[in-house]
Amino acid sequence: MAHLEGEGFELLRHDLAKEPPTREMLERLIDERHLEDFVNTRSPAYKARGLDVAKMTKKQAIDLMMEDINLMKRPLVIGGKRAVFGFKPDEYEDFGAR
Repeated sequence: MAHLEGEGFELLRHDLAKEPPTREMLERLIDERHLEDFVNTRSPAYKARGLDVAKMTKKQAIDLMMEDINLMKRPLVIGGKRAVFGFKPDEYEDFGAR
């Protein structure tokens, strides 16, 4: 996340594999209309299971992420009430939390 640090953001690093987000947090952050923005379709676990994000419900997506954190796009960057799943530097500029 050197990109954010270089832009003046203060980061709190958190190992999602050791301490995954809570179900409640994921329910708050995930938009059911755009599950492809949150589910890691490049994950070997996604491919091995033959999953199709287009056929998932929000509950199913969250259940999968709770079971295997690698099925969630990372990093998870939270700024105020906004969250970005996956590496998307252009979207970080919208945080305005400098």
